Amino acid sequence: MQNYLLNRRYVVSQLLKDRKNSLIINGLGGTCWDVASLGDNELNFYVWGGMGNSCMIGLGLALSQPKRKVIVITGDGEMLMGIGSLATIAVKQPKNLSIVVFDNELYGETGKQKTHTGHCADLSAIAIGAGIKNSSIIKTNDQLLFLSSNINLIKELTFSQIKINNEEGPLVLPIREGAYIKTRFRKAVLGETALLE
Repeated sequence: MQNYLLNRRYVVSQLLKDRKNSLIINGLGGTCWDVASLGDNELNFYVWGGMGNSCMIGLGLALSQPKRKVIVITGDGEMLMGIGSLATIAVKQPKNLSIVVFDNELYGETGKQKTHTGHCADLSAIAIGAGIKNSSIIKTNDQLLFLSSNINLIKELTFSQIKINNEEGPLVLPIREGAYIKTRFRKAVLGETALLE
């Protein structure tokens, strides 16, 4: 495992500093705590325990809300588990969806075992092979700042694999009640009528 310069909490703070009304779907574990560390937001959809599904939730949301920016922030372990989702996402090509993978090359929730990205797997290349042409690996602060300054303006499907180090910030737990998270998010996106459906 290489010692990458970028810290996960710094990365998330840069990515979401100008989020406006972007809809954020995060993966379980580390990225959930990272998004929560910036403060609760009704436009955050916290995926607590459904490993491998954040990108597909993001796809469904992007297709149903084509005028809203949707940003999925997940980890390398979850992305590896849901790797097949990239092919479906590429077929649909939602222009309002950006997928960001925090890649520390570790399974953080199960004991920090090395993931496949710590060996030979290249998630950005896999995304390109699936059909997501605007895919990149980010390793430097300049590359991160370019992404963060443009992420809310991007008008095409994008995939960004951000190499981060193994430093962890304080554990910040978001709301844990799944039904409440879902209802609150639906109300924030659809308005009061969502409660009547």
